[in-house]
Amino acid sequence: MIIFKIGGGKDINREGIAKGLSLVHEPFLIVHGANGLRDELALKTGYDIKRITSVSGYSSVFSDPGLIDLMMMAYAGLANKRWIETLQRHGINAVGLTGLDGRLIAGKRNAGIRMRKDSKILMVRDYSGKPSGINAGLLKMLLDRGYVPVLTVPIIDENGYAVNSENDDITALLAEELKADQIVMFIEEKGYLRDPSDPDSAMERISKSELAFFVGNASGRIKRKLHALLKIAGREGARAVISDGRGENPVWDALNNRGTVIS
Repeated sequence: MIIFKIGGGKDINREGIAKGLSLVHEPFLIVHGANGLRDELALKTGYDIKRITSVSGYSSVFSDPGLIDLMMMAYAGLANKRWIETLQRHGINAVGLTGLDGRLIAGKRNAGIRMRKDSKILMVRDYSGKPSGINAGLLKMLLDRGYVPVLTVPIIDENGYAVNSENDDITALLAEELKADQIVMFIEEKGYLRDPSDPDSAMERISKSELAFFVGNASGRIKRKLHALLKIAGREGARAVISDGRGENPVWDALNNRGTVIS
């Protein structure tokens, strides 16, 4: 089982990824983002996206009801269906789902996020949460019948509400529950950059024992990605690669260790 987690940046090569996936002959599923499209729709609709950083250094968007609506348009709507369309054209019988559908990905709404503002520590609460369980039966039924699940946010909370969540955390949970032996993360870099200011500083390999150090020293969105990989790396036999999703043949590159391999 392979899980392909595809970033939502505007330069991700959707056509190239779909073409490569058509040549994969083992079960796989997809988790995709849409942050580039979300930000584009926000500009068009005049919605002001607020970004916050927790005291532990993790950055996220503030998920008020307006942001959830925007996500349903960008992630669950346009991005998901464009992925389905592209995959179908390449002969992949894909099914698009959010965590809401069939309670596919359930979670618990965050009690609050501790953030620093000036010299004060504030607790803010929004419609975000962490994934805690999946409907494995639904996924296995689809996979057994030859479908490829294409998943995205929002997920469903304990009271049945749509909440935002991190796709990296969702990927880690799916990998654990489905016993995936390969996890591929496509981003808009050549891999994990030792120096974020140098696009050619991608590391070839990070050992599991080194991951905790890199999590502690990373910042921005890559910090969440590495934290999720830290969870994945704890499973014996699991292999992950952070690879460039912008190239001509992203899937071939990733499956041939072009990027940063974590094992």
